[in-house]
Amino acid sequence: MYIEIGAFDAKAKLSQLLQEVKHGRRYTITLRGEPVADLVPSESAAFPDVHTAIENMRSIRKVKGIKNKELASWIAEGRK
Repeated sequence: MYIEIGAFDAKAKLSQLLQEVKHGRRYTITLRGEPVADLVPSESAAFPDVHTAIENMRSIRKVKGIKNKELASWIAEGRK
């Protein structure tokens, strides 16, 4: 979802907008109410975050000593 913001406000708040875009927020910049540009995260900046997330998930310790039936009940609880 894109948030609309006028060009004047976008210019005045550019640093703040860039920080928010860095965290995934998206903006449509308007000029006199007409959309003229989208401010979105850079594709090249997104890849390191994906790789970091994958590395972090792989580094999570595996749970040992849990029976399949108990694990299945935990999963079922999360789906309710």
